[in-house]
Amino acid sequence: MFLVVLDSAMVNLAGSRIREDLGLSAAGLTVVVDSYLVAFAGLLLLGGRLADVLGAKRLFMAGMTLYLAASVFCATASGGAMLVTGRIAQGIGAAVLMPAALSLVLALYRSPAERTRAMGIWGVVAGAGSLTGVFLGGVLTGTLGWQAVFAAPVPLGVVGMIVVWRRMPSVPGRPGSFDLPGAATITLGISAVALGSSAAAESGWGSPAAIGGLLVGAVALTAFALVERRAAHPLVPLSVFRRTTVVKANTVMLLTGGTLTSLFFFLPQYQQEELGMSPTATGMAQVPIALMIIVGSGLAPLTARLLGLDNAQRTGLAMLLAGYLWLAFDPTTSGFSAGLLGSFLMIGAGLGLSLVNATAMGVRNSADGESGLLSGLVNAAQQVGGAVGLAVLAGVAIGAAGTPDDIDFTTAFGGGAALVAIAIAVSFLPTSSLPRDSRRAAPSALTTPRKEDLR
Repeated sequence: MFLVVLDSAMVNLAGSRIREDLGLSAAGLTVVVDSYLVAFAGLLLLGGRLADVLGAKRLFMAGMTLYLAASVFCATASGGAMLVTGRIAQGIGAAVLMPAALSLVLALYRSPAERTRAMGIWGVVAGAGSLTGVFLGGVLTGTLGWQAVFAAPVPLGVVGMIVVWRRMPSVPGRPGSFDLPGAATITLGISAVALGSSAAAESGWGSPAAIGGLLVGAVALTAFALVERRAAHPLVPLSVFRRTTVVKANTVMLLTGGTLTSLFFFLPQYQQEELGMSPTATGMAQVPIALMIIVGSGLAPLTARLLGLDNAQRTGLAMLLAGYLWLAFDPTTSGFSAGLLGSFLMIGAGLGLSLVNATAMGVRNSADGESGLLSGLVNAAQQVGGAVGLAVLAGVAIGAAGTPDDIDFTTAFGGGAALVAIAIAVSFLPTSSLPRDSRRAAPSALTTPRKEDLR
């Protein structure tokens, strides 16, 4: 988790330099970022299923190997097409790696209360990766060039593989088969929607590429739902969507993922191109966001116990919305300011609280053999939201600017705030449709913890 977040944060900080060195437009840089997200999001559900059937430890090692090899390839890229190819391979590796890693965590912690605390640690680690990434990304880009942000995480990944191989007990797979038609249709659907939205950034929403991508995506996603209804071993058993907590958690994660990805895509460009900050200063200025993600993630289990999981999630989303609106209308025109600092602190705390609590809600009641599915689902929701949300917001913000080389940042940040507002509305949906078995297992572990759970 640390490695993937670290790498993503550093790549975002290097975006302006990558765009300059490789001669990319703003829309072209969006494709570089979205190519990774599309591969990641499209294959996450299959990655979760593979972890359940083949064993999480084995899949962790395979995913990390591919991810690190692709990172080296990206570091040697000499053009936009080569970099996009490497980013797609990185996304495939991450899609195998991430649900396997979360499945290993869930295998170690069995009760809902333990898993909520574990998700707090998971969120703190993510925040630490973001903190390290925004610092190192700016420094490495400013001193060694953007290629260093892809090469630097490789030794860390090798160490992680050694530790997991030697210390993590094996998690046996469960007999089953793979729903290849389901994997193909969901990957095609997500990819087509994201690429159609990306095409709109360059050619407009009425262009053949944009309309064609969205139509193909809609058809493929409809086909996915039909395939899953008839499959003997579906990639996503549609019955999980009868659990209202799962639906709410994944919808909130979808929307929050769109705001998270777009924020860290637009923000470094805004700081460097509009406020005149260097890559190093840009990274240092984002440190408060990462610090508050750590603080918010660490406090998420406590707020869930004190307020209940639903109210804790709403609190985080409200803070995130306030921070986003503050950023969208901040009057700063040069350098860093107290206003930007205030918005960054609110955004970081809101992200930490909302992401951890959404993840906890999505996976806390997973039964045996479901951890890979539910962890893959909640991660997929975040990445799908990131891929589609970034493409849509980039299309709107670039369209508002009037040229493929410019971004209207007020529109970009305002669009992110709109996604958070929708997430808040979703968080108030009732949970009365929980299945009987899930209702027995769910709420008490968080609202009235036992003494042994607090140790």
